[in-house]
Amino acid sequence: MSVAGDAPVPASPIEFSSRGRNALTDAAVWLGLAAALFLGWHVASSLLLILAGIVFAAGLQGGERLLGRVWHGKRWVRLSAIIILFVVAVVAFLFFAGTQIAEEAGQLQTTLIKQSERLSVVAKEYGLGTGSGDPVAALKAQIGSSLGRIMTVIGGAAGVLGSVLLIIVFGIFVAADPRLYERGIEWLTPEPKRPATKDTLEAMAAMLRRWVGGRIVLMLFEGTLIFLGLSVVGTPLALLLGLVAGLFAFIPNLGAIASGALMIAVGFSAGTTVGLETVGVYLAVQLADQFVSPLIEKRAVDLAPAVVLAAQLIFGVLFGIMGLILADPIVALIKVALSRQSEPVATDVKPH
Repeated sequence: MSVAGDAPVPASPIEFSSRGRNALTDAAVWLGLAAALFLGWHVASSLLLILAGIVFAAGLQGGERLLGRVWHGKRWVRLSAIIILFVVAVVAFLFFAGTQIAEEAGQLQTTLIKQSERLSVVAKEYGLGTGSGDPVAALKAQIGSSLGRIMTVIGGAAGVLGSVLLIIVFGIFVAADPRLYERGIEWLTPEPKRPATKDTLEAMAAMLRRWVGGRIVLMLFEGTLIFLGLSVVGTPLALLLGLVAGLFAFIPNLGAIASGALMIAVGFSAGTTVGLETVGVYLAVQLADQFVSPLIEKRAVDLAPAVVLAAQLIFGVLFGIMGLILADPIVALIKVALSRQSEPVATDVKPH
C-alpha cells in the first residue's frame, strides 16, 4: 500500500532495457553463427557429399531438359531415360574398358618406377647423390609412401562405393522433385522474403545446370583431343592418359596441370623424341582449351580465374579432394546468392 511522498521504485535489476535486449539479441546471433560454423566444420565431409549429390542432380536435370527439346514427353519419363542412359554408360564402361584400363594402369605404375630410376641415375651423374644420400630416391620413397596412403584410402572399396551410391541416390531424389526441397527452404525463411528466396534458388539451380554441362563438354573435348594426339605421336598408354585427362578436366586449372605432368612423364619413358612430341600435344590441347574454355564458362558462369584458383587451394587444403573438386560450384553458388541479394526488389507498381 503506497504512502504519499514515497519515492518511485527503481527498475528491477532483472528487467532488460531496450539497449540490453538488443545487446542480448546481437550476442545470441553471433553465438548461433559460431555454433553453426563449428557444427559445419565437423560435418564438412557430409555436407560436401550432399553438395556433390546436388551437383549430380543438376546434371540429371540438365540432361532431362536437353532431351525435352527433341522429345516432348512427360518429365518423369525423360528423367528416367537420362538415369537409365547414365547407368548403361557406367556399366558399359566397366564391362568393356575395365580390364584394359586395369592393364594399362599396371603398365603406368611400371613406367613411373622406371622414370624415377632414370632420374636417380641422372642425379648421381651430376653429383646430386653425394653427401646426404640420393635425393631422387628419397623423393621417390616419399612419393611412394604418400601414394601408398592414398591408395589405402581409395582401396576402401566399401567406403568409396557407399559415398558414390549416396551421391547418386541423393541426386536422383532431388532431381525427381526439386520443388519439394525448394519449398522446404522457402518455408524456413520469413514470409516477405519467400519470393526472393524462390528466385535465388531457381537462379542457383540454373547456374549449376549450366556449369555441369560446361564441364562435361570440356571433359569430352580435352579427353578426346589428348587421346587422338597421343595416339598419333605414339605415346604409351594413350587411352588411359586420355581418360585421365578427361576426368581431371572436371577440376578447372589444377586438373590440367596434374594430368599434364603424368602425361609428360609417360611420354619421356618412350624416348626423348616421343617425350617432346607429348609435350607438344599437351601444349596444343591447352592452347585450344584457352579458346574454347572461356566461351563455355562465360555462358555457364562468369568467374574470375584467380578467385577460382584461390578457392581450389583453400578448399583443397581444408577438405581434401572433394573440396578441390567442388570449389568451383561453391564459389559460383555464393556469387549467385550475393548478386541476387544486391539486385533491386521488383515492385508491382506499373507506370501510368
